[in-house]
Order: sequence, then C-alpha cells, then structure tokens
Amino acid sequence: MFALLALLAAQVASPAQTPPANASTAPAATATRWATREGDHVIRDFRFRSGETLPVLRLHYTSLGQPHRNARGEIDNAVMVLHGTGGTGRQFLQPQFADQLYGPGQPLDIRRYWIILPDNIGHGESSKPSDGLRMRFPRYDYADMVDAQHRLLADGLGIREMRLIMGTSMGCMHGLIWGQAYPDFARALMPMGCLPIEIAGLNRMWRQLAIDGIKADPAWKNGDYAAQPTAGVRTAASLLFVAGGAPLHLQREFPRRDAAAAHAQERVARSMAGIDANDLIYQVDSSRTYDPWPGLDRITAPLTWINSADDFINPRQLDHPARAVARMKDARFRLVPESADTRGHGTHTWARFWKADLLDLLARTEGGSLMPPNDQDHSR
Repeated sequence: MFALLALLAAQVASPAQTPPANASTAPAATATRWATREGDHVIRDFRFRSGETLPVLRLHYTSLGQPHRNARGEIDNAVMVLHGTGGTGRQFLQPQFADQLYGPGQPLDIRRYWIILPDNIGHGESSKPSDGLRMRFPRYDYADMVDAQHRLLADGLGIREMRLIMGTSMGCMHGLIWGQAYPDFARALMPMGCLPIEIAGLNRMWRQLAIDGIKADPAWKNGDYAAQPTAGVRTAASLLFVAGGAPLHLQREFPRRDAAAAHAQERVARSMAGIDANDLIYQVDSSRTYDPWPGLDRITAPLTWINSADDFINPRQLDHPARAVARMKDARFRLVPESADTRGHGTHTWARFWKADLLDLLARTEGGSLMPPNDQDHSR
C-alpha cells in the first residue's frame, strides 16, 4: 500500500544511505546517479468519477532511457512503474530498486527500455490539494488515477502498447485496475504488494484512524490551517510506521529498548516533516472505491504478482491470492518468505527479492524485437 511506509519503517541503513522519510520529499543523494528527464502532461477539464471537474490537471513524470519505435513506427519498449500511497515516481531511483534493475544487462536495462515513473494525482509534482484547493480539491479515487495514467501514456507520450506495467502497493492495485480497464494495453503486468479485494477489515480500519487523527486535531480547521496540524499528523505518521514495520528485520536491527524507541521517534519525526495533512487524507482515502474482485476474469495480460509473508497490510493468512490467480487467464503468484532481511510491506521496493520473477515474466512475454543494448551507460 504505502510507499511512505516502506521508507518509514522497512529500511534500516546508515545515515548516508537512508532515504527520505516521505517519498514526496527530494530523493536522497544516493538516488541521483541516474540520468533522468522530467515532464508534465496537462489534461484540460478532467472529470472525476465523483462528477467534479478540474480545469487543469497536471500529471508529472520522470523518465529514463529512450523510446524505441518498431517497423510500424510504434513505441514498443515502454515500461511504467507506479508508486504507492504517499510516494512519487522518483522513489524508484533508490539504490535497492534502481541499482538492481536499470543497469547494463539488468532486467530493465535502460539501453533497451524506456522507463516512465509518474507522480499520481495527489502526489509529488502532480496536481494535489496542497496546491491551493485544499479540501475543495476533487475527491479522486484509484479509477481516476488510472484514467489519468492512461491519458499520459496514450495522449501525452503517444504509446499504444506498454511492454510492461509494474506497480507497488497502491500501484499494485492500479495494475489490477489496468488489467480490467485496458486489457490489451500492456503485454505484461507485475503488481507487487496488494490484494485484489475491497479495502476493508483491518486495512480500512487503520487508514480510517489515520484520517480521524488528523481531523480530530483542532488545528486542522477543516483543512484551512495556516500551519500543519502537528498532533494529527503525528498520529497518522505513527500509524503508518507501525503498519509498514517488518518485525524480524526491526528486531534484528534494534534488539535494545532505547535504540528501538529512538529509531521510531526519529522516523516519525522525519515523516512528519514531509507530510501535508490534507494531501495525506486524500491519499489514504482514495482507496475507498477499490474492488477489482468482480472483474478479475477480464484480466488477460500475462501477470506475475508478488506479496511478502511479513506484510502487515496484506496478511498471508488470507486465501484471496490462490482464488484470484485461478480466475485470471495467465497469472502467477509468489509469496516472498519472511526473513530478517525482508522489509514487511516495503519488500516490494527491494528488487533482489523478486528480480528473478521479473526476468521470468519478461521472458515469457517476449515477442517482436527491441533494439539491442548499446554501449552507452545512462547512469552518471
């Protein structure tokens, strides 16, 4: 679910390697060696499923590599990676993801593939409540976000077929929506860190408590605050930390009481510095209409789906993955075993745990030809 969770609780690193506590802040220095391009796609009079309209919707994106066109002049090497709640596309420049995937000879070698990393509605440098509308911003949901992604790819970038759509957490759920809404648009799908069911049970409960914690703070003022409602944001950030935790990993790294307490306090404080209360309310609540279960049979693109056994948000005890895979045309599911090295919900961003699965998916969906890798190194 939460990119923010993965950055809050799932990574323990030295100060020089620690990523930002909130993915909407500037990436850490260790994530800047990749040569990237930034762009914006503007959609006029975007109509949301709620019936609301935004005169100008801006969708920001980061890209790596170059588009390649086949003999028909069509782009055939585009890969989109979708972030989780609270994140941005630039989170996929972090070493645990990018250094495992983008380099020469790696699964998403940017000499072969054009990587597109959008900031979804309500996140990063795309249109969001904190731009000025605050709680008057249209009440977007996942279907709106996928619609905007499709317009970016088809109208903004001229893509008619994606080589691959990947997604983590919220992006995982977007991937399942993509498979139903646009079944022929992607040659392969790789959702990671989600379930194909309505956000209910404990998953909705902790989200609701995070929202309620912000709204209960008198300083929130129905969203018209002059300064962030600190008490409410701390409540939400604390819930995010707990939901994203990896018990074995954190026990190994912080076996002493005082160090564990200090780590939690430091992570929550860093997270709070990057949170806008209204943005977070919208981000957490945008899952309210998500329910791909009835339409799973419409997903025909080959799919590899990865969850982790120590994921608090998507518990391994639920039997939905096995039943879901049986309903899709060409789907495989793997549960990454829990260990002291896995990162709970954030395992989806540590590519070493599922890199072989990605290679297998690319191999089994290969068809047509891509440009051969050249000798240029696109990292800095």
